Amino acid sequence: MKLTEATSGNSQPEQKPFSRRGFFKAGSTFGAAVCAQAVLESANAAPQQPGRYLISQRRTLGAGSAVMEVSALGFGCMGLNYHRGIHPGREAMIKLVRQAVERGVTHFDTGEAYGPLTNEELVGEALAPLRKEVLICTKFGHETGAPNGINSRPERIRQVAEGSLKRLRIEVIDLFYQHRLDPNVPIEDVAGTVRDLIKEGKVKRLGLCEVGPDTIRHAHAVQPLTAIQSEYHLMWREPEEKVLPVCEELRIGFVPYSPVNRGFLGGALNEYTRFDSGNDNRNILPRFTPAAMRANLAIVEVLNRFGRPRGATSAQVALAWLLAKKPWIVPIPGTTKLAHLEENLRTPDFTFTADEIRELEDSVSKISIVGDRYPPEEQSRISR
Repeated sequence: MKLTEATSGNSQPEQKPFSRRGFFKAGSTFGAAVCAQAVLESANAAPQQPGRYLISQRRTLGAGSAVMEVSALGFGCMGLNYHRGIHPGREAMIKLVRQAVERGVTHFDTGEAYGPLTNEELVGEALAPLRKEVLICTKFGHETGAPNGINSRPERIRQVAEGSLKRLRIEVIDLFYQHRLDPNVPIEDVAGTVRDLIKEGKVKRLGLCEVGPDTIRHAHAVQPLTAIQSEYHLMWREPEEKVLPVCEELRIGFVPYSPVNRGFLGGALNEYTRFDSGNDNRNILPRFTPAAMRANLAIVEVLNRFGRPRGATSAQVALAWLLAKKPWIVPIPGTTKLAHLEENLRTPDFTFTADEIRELEDSVSKISIVGDRYPPEEQSRISR
């Protein structure tokens, strides 16, 4: 297995640390085997720049008029200033986003609800000078004061689109997701409204978040979908049951959010970690109570045992597993640290055989996961 490094002249490649938590040294030998041919065929080389590690694969979300080609890993922007605790200042986060672009990331995900509004503003400022190099995805569907915080009425969708265009400093939204299903608005009306925005040149593509197969089919019949975004990782595999088969049938891409389970699979969180900054939603998530984290660390131990002889960190194993599942899956890990960004971007270089994937999944399946994803009120907003 090889790591892609860009070099100039006869100089040696710049050595970048890839360990998230200090488990491994940068000089570890990489012995990962070759992945499924479908994954390899989906990869296209990214342009190289001297002295910088670049993600070297591209993947396709959607098909036909809804198609979107993106870097094999995207960047989830929410945690830059929202819901992930204390973070560096705005200028540092703007710099990090631009560093991600320099390293080949083309797919950036934000949402009106993050902040609210402030995350879009940060992302807009960061990417404004680089607009031609990136695809920007944002979301509608939440509204403070609305029943259950949900509102996807057509007039509200249009209002959000106009606001997002201004905050993001763009002329068109590359991918517009419905953040959560609105039980009071038929999905056909939602898809039809975004279809009209596409015709008007304000949006290019439609996506849905956390929805079931029937909703996907009904929306897709009105406006072809580019991607479904849902939580998906080794601790939460429900999308495999019904959603991924529908995506494959209809040629819709899949974008896992929280692909490292909000940082947990990176190995730095444990029962003594406290989420008390006032800006961290993990303090209300059942899976992040001290007791749950103590029990669930067994998963991280499995990832470490699997990754250590292959030179991979637990986070890289988690992301590489997702990439190996389907060639149209594009995870969007987030971070506030350049070292973690570069660690993540090396993940496509780790490819596992079908036997290795089974070995990993068999080991994880023997562990009972403790804690729900969300508290009951938030869980009620997730469509099945």
